[in-house]
Amino acid sequence: MENNTMVELFDIQYMLESIPAIARGIPVSLSITLVAFIFGAAIGLAVALLRIYRVVGLTQLVILYVSFMRGTPLVVQIFLSYYGIPLLLRALQIDSNIGQIPAIYFVYVAFSLNVGAYLSETIRSAILSVAPGQFEAAYSIGMTTRQALCKIVLPQAATVALPNIGNQFIMLLKDTSLAFIAAVPEIMGQAKIIAGRTSQFFEVYVVAALIYWSICLICELILSLLERRSRKHTAKGA
Repeated sequence: MENNTMVELFDIQYMLESIPAIARGIPVSLSITLVAFIFGAAIGLAVALLRIYRVVGLTQLVILYVSFMRGTPLVVQIFLSYYGIPLLLRALQIDSNIGQIPAIYFVYVAFSLNVGAYLSETIRSAILSVAPGQFEAAYSIGMTTRQALCKIVLPQAATVALPNIGNQFIMLLKDTSLAFIAAVPEIMGQAKIIAGRTSQFFEVYVVAALIYWSICLICELILSLLERRSRKHTAKGA
């Protein structure tokens, strides 16, 4: 009786058969994660420096940007990007082949801006955690502010920020599951398509969850190794 109940609850054979089709979304999910993280890190660093050095006019603008991105749901930001960018391009009379732009590019923009806002706070707090005397020591040997940042302050800040940056990376990977609302066939999008054909939603979503979990476990392992290596270099430097 228990075996029959388990068979009714899980169609194991169907789950195994659905894995290859759902796995086709893995490269898309990873591409969104990597592209958004790279551009988001650049945005976050720029925003953090603008806030630290209080550039007149720009500081208030980036504070507003961070507040908006952190205060609105990511799903809303995806819709704003998906529908808003084409409207902006048309308003600027750049209307050539707008309809042919792949939806994933709008998703890249939304995710990059979103993660950039969160990373900016992480990076800013990490930079501020570095002792001010580090700058003074750099200036005393003739370094410019840029050289001091790149060679002394940012490497130390990166070590401090690495755990939080790693957590943000994993959160970003999981958030890519929202990209299917823009018709991007990532893992969740593939799962939704397959489930719609057979109405076996539970089995398909279990497979999708296991795939996300597996990828996150791999990412956690890599990040853990990076943190250990970073701590070793810090200890040697000390």
